[in-house]
Amino acid sequence: MGEGMPDPVFLVWAAFLGAVIGSFLNVCIARLPAGESVVKPRSRCPACGETIRWHDNIPILSWLILRARCRHCREPISWRYPAIELATLGIWIGMAWFYGPSARGLVGAILCTILLAIAVTDALHYLIPDPLSIGGLAAGLAASFFPGEPTPLISLAGAALGFFVLFAVGWLGERAFKKPAMGGGDMKMMAMVGAFLGPLGALMTIFLGALTGSVIFGPISLKTGKLVPFGVFLALGAAVTFVFGDFLVDWYSGYIGLGPS
Repeated sequence: MGEGMPDPVFLVWAAFLGAVIGSFLNVCIARLPAGESVVKPRSRCPACGETIRWHDNIPILSWLILRARCRHCREPISWRYPAIELATLGIWIGMAWFYGPSARGLVGAILCTILLAIAVTDALHYLIPDPLSIGGLAAGLAASFFPGEPTPLISLAGAALGFFVLFAVGWLGERAFKKPAMGGGDMKMMAMVGAFLGPLGALMTIFLGALTGSVIFGPISLKTGKLVPFGVFLALGAAVTFVFGDFLVDWYSGYIGLGPS
């Protein structure tokens, strides 16, 4: 992580870019599960279908100015829209703060933005759209050419390992429980995560995702019978691995006596 406070102007630009990307993320989350284009038509009110003017589509501010209601039909606008914009803004400004104007900060912002979209979409629809996972896989492989990131070979190995570990878990689970145990979207998502984080990062993500999913959603699943939206917890595990992975590896190595004495 960088030392000292980054240039305030750089942080402002990171926040602005994050808010704008968050606005587009809302479009992706709303349209991709339905198989719709994220480019056309222009943003419209989900209640009345009226096209949203540019001045009513300013991230966060327009929602506040309109008091969370459509200008035309006055139907409420979900708090989810500014929440996702704020979350994406937080991701970009957080990466800018910790890593400064570096390749690492840009890669982290891109990865965590994709993870946010996947987590929300999976939580709402139990679906991870291919444009997020496959597009993220391409981004992860491209990022491997940046200095300080996993090399292209390690990135490919991470993508393969992430995919095939979940494929194996799903295959074994289906044989044991006589029903699908793992969605294809989760497997493709882990290929994407592995491309960004490498083989060790992929394994750590799966471990953290399984642990948090069991602790947080496991009791709910047992009580209600609802499936675990595993993508949500894999996304959490991947974000934690990106930021704290080296620290966790060093801590665990020391804990079991493999670290420096």
